[in-house]
Amino acid sequence: MSQSRLASCIPLPLDNKVLSNVVEKAKDWALMHGVGMRDKAHFSKDTIQIAPFVLLPSPFPRTEFTKAVDLQPVLNELMHKVSHDDEFLEKTLQNALEVDDFTAKLYNIWIKVREEGITQPISLGMLRSDIMLESRCPHTENQCAKHTPYCSWKQVEINSIASGFGHLGPVSREIQSYILRQLGHGELIKNMPENRALSGLCSGIIEAYDMFGVPSAVVLFVVEEVSYNICDQRFHEFEISEKRPDIMIYRKTLNEIYEEAELNDKKQLVIEGRPVAVVYYRSGYEPAQYPSQKEWDARLRVERSSAIKCPSIHYQLAGTKKVQQALAAPGALERFVAEGELRSRVRDIFTGLYSLDFDDSGERAVEMAIADAERFVLKPQREGGGNNLYGADVKEALLRMRHSRERAAYILMERILPPLISGYVVRPNAAVPPSLCDLVSELGIFGVIIGSKEKIYSNRQVGHMLRTKLADANEGGVAAGLGALDSPYLLDL
Repeated sequence: MSQSRLASCIPLPLDNKVLSNVVEKAKDWALMHGVGMRDKAHFSKDTIQIAPFVLLPSPFPRTEFTKAVDLQPVLNELMHKVSHDDEFLEKTLQNALEVDDFTAKLYNIWIKVREEGITQPISLGMLRSDIMLESRCPHTENQCAKHTPYCSWKQVEINSIASGFGHLGPVSREIQSYILRQLGHGELIKNMPENRALSGLCSGIIEAYDMFGVPSAVVLFVVEEVSYNICDQRFHEFEISEKRPDIMIYRKTLNEIYEEAELNDKKQLVIEGRPVAVVYYRSGYEPAQYPSQKEWDARLRVERSSAIKCPSIHYQLAGTKKVQQALAAPGALERFVAEGELRSRVRDIFTGLYSLDFDDSGERAVEMAIADAERFVLKPQREGGGNNLYGADVKEALLRMRHSRERAAYILMERILPPLISGYVVRPNAAVPPSLCDLVSELGIFGVIIGSKEKIYSNRQVGHMLRTKLADANEGGVAAGLGALDSPYLLDL
């Protein structure tokens, strides 16, 4: 079917000479303001290249943006309640644990620390709800005519290791504002919403640090063995250091934590003689499988400690796809969200999510997907993109796994069909000028929540990010080179 389209903020295409000139300026601006990452093909700690970015801000309906921002604290609280509902997590994950070794090991750590007694009841949640506009409508044409060229927005997923783009989200607005001014359209910048994601996310870490209450303590960033998305990571550190020069930040891998960190008699995690107040698993650290037992032992040591974790082990379990699918099932939200408008608003954002367990509903979902694979995405259990299956690959995988328990490690989601956008994507080492192409966007709304099972101390929305990809691309990760940085240009439709 043909997709609807949202109008660009300025008439396109641009004259080639104008386009080439502004792209060269924008690339230099990007390098000088941290819109960059390390080159995976030619890695060096001493060099960065531009991160892919969309030249002009992409249109997004103002009313839907506002709804997403307003709903984020509700979603924060929902995830917080889910993460502290032991019975719900156990029941929801029981089948996936049999076939997903990574989730099973997380779960075993969770069980172990619960049996020993939770040392630190307070968790820091830095969450991101990813959404897309849906152009298809289940209602009649008359009911939704006012929404053309979109019907609603739907949640793609919610992430609990989610503060990546805390810097790159706001700086995307800055570079596109620069570009609009260079093109003589500075008056349009007022339609690009302010984005304070970096300061908002870092304020959560600072607040958790202060709650820990030990002046000599440090903040620990858990990072990959090799860090490509270095600008985004370091700007979090720079922001905290600027706001609070008294807070020392350490960067360690899990292997380094295993070798260097220990628990003292107060169950404080101690590194280099200093207790750790906050452990922050930064976004982009995607341990699809910890390759060594040392890393799993390090994770257990952290979880046993008095440090405030982001995410804690139960928050990470709550962020799995299986839990998100279970929340969309009839009757699930009633457990966590009070009856009324809020529950209805949350339910409305769910697209079709289906279990693939070995029961009647799972069999129906398998049959449905095999019969019409283009309608669906097959998603693995854990957080992070890049491993989803689409179209013919969905059918092939389900035919292969149909009688295998492996299928319980996946969920089935109906594909969202967003409206198209015309734009230019600027990439490193690519031809100039770039070609005008069809794009689609995914909006992420950031939230911070701090609390224990008994009490929520802080809960707020703190910013946003926009990732845009080619309309015919399945995945959209910027760090993987598939998507591009962007920011919303709000339309009154």
